Amino acid sequence: MMGSTATPAFPGAHKTKTTYDYLFRPEHIAVIGASKDHLKPGGRVLQSIKDSGYSGALWGVNPKATEIFGVPVYPDIDKLPQSPDLIIIALPSKLVMGALEAIARKGAGAVIVLTAGFGETGAEGKKAEQRMLEIAGNGGFTLIGPNCSGFLTKSYNGKFTGIPPELDGGAVDFISGSGSTVDFVMDQAGLRGLSFGNVVNLGNSIQMGVEDILALYDENYGPDCAGILLLYMEAVRKPALLLRHGRSLAQKGCVVVGVKSGTTPAGEKAAASHTGAMAGSDTAVQALFEKAGIIRVQSKTELVDVACVLAAASGPLKGKRVCVLTDAGGAGVMMTDELCRQGLELPPLKESTRKRLAEILPPEAAIGNPIDCLPSRTAESIAATLKILGEEASDSLDAIAFILGDSGISDIEPIYQAAARAMDESPVPVFPVWVSLNGSAGKIDRFRRAGKVYFPDEVPLAKALGHVARRPSISQASTAPAGYDRRAVANFLTGKTGVLTPESAQAVLAAAGFTLPPHSEVLDKSALKDACADIGFPLVMKVIGPLHKSDVGGVKIGIAGVAAAEKAYDELMAIADAKGALLQPMVSGSEMILGASREGNYGHLVMFGLGGIYTEVLKDVRFALAPLAPEESTGLVKSIKAYPILEGVRGQEGVDIDTVSAELRRLAHLVNDFPQIAEIDINPLKGTGRNLYAVDVRILLDKEADQE
Repeated sequence: MMGSTATPAFPGAHKTKTTYDYLFRPEHIAVIGASKDHLKPGGRVLQSIKDSGYSGALWGVNPKATEIFGVPVYPDIDKLPQSPDLIIIALPSKLVMGALEAIARKGAGAVIVLTAGFGETGAEGKKAEQRMLEIAGNGGFTLIGPNCSGFLTKSYNGKFTGIPPELDGGAVDFISGSGSTVDFVMDQAGLRGLSFGNVVNLGNSIQMGVEDILALYDENYGPDCAGILLLYMEAVRKPALLLRHGRSLAQKGCVVVGVKSGTTPAGEKAAASHTGAMAGSDTAVQALFEKAGIIRVQSKTELVDVACVLAAASGPLKGKRVCVLTDAGGAGVMMTDELCRQGLELPPLKESTRKRLAEILPPEAAIGNPIDCLPSRTAESIAATLKILGEEASDSLDAIAFILGDSGISDIEPIYQAAARAMDESPVPVFPVWVSLNGSAGKIDRFRRAGKVYFPDEVPLAKALGHVARRPSISQASTAPAGYDRRAVANFLTGKTGVLTPESAQAVLAAAGFTLPPHSEVLDKSALKDACADIGFPLVMKVIGPLHKSDVGGVKIGIAGVAAAEKAYDELMAIADAKGALLQPMVSGSEMILGASREGNYGHLVMFGLGGIYTEVLKDVRFALAPLAPEESTGLVKSIKAYPILEGVRGQEGVDIDTVSAELRRLAHLVNDFPQIAEIDINPLKGTGRNLYAVDVRILLDKEADQE
């Protein structure tokens, strides 16, 4: 029922309504378990809906009452005037199943089960949840919960936990898999001046999870949506859905900010490749969020901070240039330090700007960037300073951070008011940092109640600005690269499983368009001399058989003659599981690793980093989900710490970055086309300039591979 207009199989249904209509803008709501007790869920939710100004029909169900809080109450579900769009169940757990069965007979568009005591309690609770799903399927209604706190929408407030929002405006929307997290975030955010529009908690999410509601939100994105959407997830069950609708929302102008908890690894993963060993579940989550255009943060506080930045700026920042205005030098220095750590810029002010500032600020004031206007600042001087910055620097600044403390020697409230006006009028977004939370508590409270957000500390603001400035961009994957022969790759993979032989793996790479150095496999020592003559000296000899050649001493380099080759061959054959040797010419230049590992239903994670022996030692690698766009592949290359080495240092020739980037896209295209590739390492990709060779490759296929 994902936002479609399919007709549910229940009496009295409105054929043109969607799941979104039933959940977010229902025309009639029934509360099963309505109560006169404000401390009970049925009492709180009924009162909340009534007090929120809900304009539709509201009914209660309780056999012991006919009216509660002025709302008509019916003795049982069958006696309701008609099939409701939305039913909220607030009953003890032992009564929920019977209520659902009655709803299935009566009909409803959607049902929200607030009641706890199901899957979170153990095996029996999970069995009960399966029965709930069966009833919902037979009754044709959407099921939310159980164990959730309800919905808050522009139409009604159906939450029974937390403090009701006191601020109007709906600056942000929120979809969460945890009810307590919703309440804590809303509490913190409300104190900071952040208002909420649509707030959804899904509890145990037995039918509809965060990804499903995100899809509904995207499919119905419009005036009822805030344009800033917060997510809290404890599991990513449908990564493809999150990816599709996250990207779609980003392209519509909505900024999504998310927390994914539960990221600590339980242990090391067994893998046949460097990429597989270093790719973890959280690596996949990070890559998924980035590809979906979602800003990922790690805590409730960061979620609020980033949301406040977006609300104050009315969306993303245009760039990374920040001006810091403060009345205390220390705070300005700390913010400057953090802005630099976040990769943001503090550009020098134009001479004309500095001249105008010098005319309104004391001679002792610092008028560079940061600007220290000193504790003697006034509302008039601050208003003028902010106006000048907006007028003079709108083409050279993307944000103004204003840090202000209350020394108690003057009335600071007019300065708050001046900042509020600047937040409305300045062409450059203004972000206020009010650090005197105790001394100015009443004044700050009036500031936020006027609809303005603020920050209590300059360093978290700098971090939040960094998150927003680095917001992942949406790009489109490139088409098949030149020299890529999909049919030939399929032919080489047909009928094969497990670890490919070096010969087969190299054939796959060649068909995909990678450049391989000349090579020769020697499975008998009698063929060694001729193979050396074909390859030429100096050469490299690698053992065939063991997966991790370097770990078992299976790589011999710099072999300069036949005698040395014979000695090296004998040593390699003494290694357990050795089947032969692979000969290649020595290739000079930078060593890189290109790899990919399939991570469940996320798809393939593509990895890039320094290659050879440095891969696992330095672990200077980056990941992204396949397929890749040019911006993504180039970003991977440039994001490793060792990137300057690839450009060339101290007279050593570097590699052509565009060529490396193209080879990453080639690998991503390969694994995207052939999902049976479980793991692949090209280690190293080596050379100089554009002459890059896939020197060694390891490919692992599924044991039961899906063949083309």
